[in-house]
Amino acid sequence: MKEHLEFLDSLHVNLTQGGMLLVNFILAFVMFGVALGIKVRTFKSVFKKPTSVIIGLLAQWIALPAFTCLLAIVLNPIITPMVAIGMILVASCPGGNMSNFLSAHSKGNVELSVSMTAVTTVFASVITPLNFWFWGSHYLRFAEIKKALPSLEIPFGDMLSQIILILGFPIVLGLLVSHYFPNFAKKLVKPTSVLSIILFIGMVAVSLSQVLSSFEQRWEVYAGILVCLLVVVIHNAMALSTGYYGAKMGGVPVRDRRSLTIETGIQNSGLGLALLLNPAIFPPEQWKENGGMIIVTALWGIWHIISGLTISTIFRRSPLKD
Repeated sequence: MKEHLEFLDSLHVNLTQGGMLLVNFILAFVMFGVALGIKVRTFKSVFKKPTSVIIGLLAQWIALPAFTCLLAIVLNPIITPMVAIGMILVASCPGGNMSNFLSAHSKGNVELSVSMTAVTTVFASVITPLNFWFWGSHYLRFAEIKKALPSLEIPFGDMLSQIILILGFPIVLGLLVSHYFPNFAKKLVKPTSVLSIILFIGMVAVSLSQVLSSFEQRWEVYAGILVCLLVVVIHNAMALSTGYYGAKMGGVPVRDRRSLTIETGIQNSGLGLALLLNPAIFPPEQWKENGGMIIVTALWGIWHIISGLTISTIFRRSPLKD
């Protein structure tokens, strides 16, 4: 299996300046749509009933990236370092924009879900690069000891500045629209959420098609993608389990447990994909072989929709009791 991922790593996905602008626009649109659903009273509710939110943030910000780093080390015999770095980046991203819908579908605590999405999104500019730098650096030190890759530097400063630039404006704009034009914002939330999913899937499709069209040995690419998908399934199952058992150990109500499970398992991989494709953060001369990182991040965005719908449907059909 590892040889298929090594072939995948050898691929370099590079966008034109126009393509990069399109990716940044899609991400900005997604973050604007998420911010539309955030209201001032959302943060007030966090301080009134903080227990479930604190447990959720511990699962999202600490447990998930830590367990992901550990999982990458455990899977080291069968995955490549670039795939591992992609996994850590996904785990460092904030909650995905589908989580609120899935929480409602599961009969979970939607207010808690919105609160979690709001907090992780607003603080993503700092938390995402910090977690990626911290856990990515730990993994790279392990990989260097194993002589698995050359020395690489996790781009904390570049990532921090770019995330503030990419996320800051659409999030602030969305918050302002939500605050000053609440009725208009309410009408926009659903269509922007649907369009965001469509745009993200389109972005993933374009990235994968570029990989497939560039090489004649397509069967090796397909084999690598299948192995990558297996890694994503394992990683996502671990993320969902982290949210579920973290909430269970915290003794939160069943409705809260459902929402925290979904919040921890649904990541904004669109942010991760946009960061990976940004040459200002991951310069091609240093990160020459980025295929594995990009494909594992892109596949997460597809798979977590499937797993999220599955787990939320299971929750929906289960009684609201322990």
